[in-house]
Amino acid sequence: MSSIQVSKAGAWATARSQHLYAGLAAVLLGSFLLLGTGFAQSNLLHDAAHDVRHGFTFPCH
Repeated sequence: MSSIQVSKAGAWATARSQHLYAGLAAVLLGSFLLLGTGFAQSNLLHDAAHDVRHGFTFPCH
């Protein structure tokens, strides 16, 4: 096996592991957001959305 074939195999394994880590991070973040909003009190969510709208200077009243 030549050194070019070995480096291609190593690069493929690195790229695949990076994709797996990115996928795992996306699943964890999505789960956190879904459970966080699911168990949060509605008043807390309203206040957070209200503050974001004001932060973007979007009228909400």
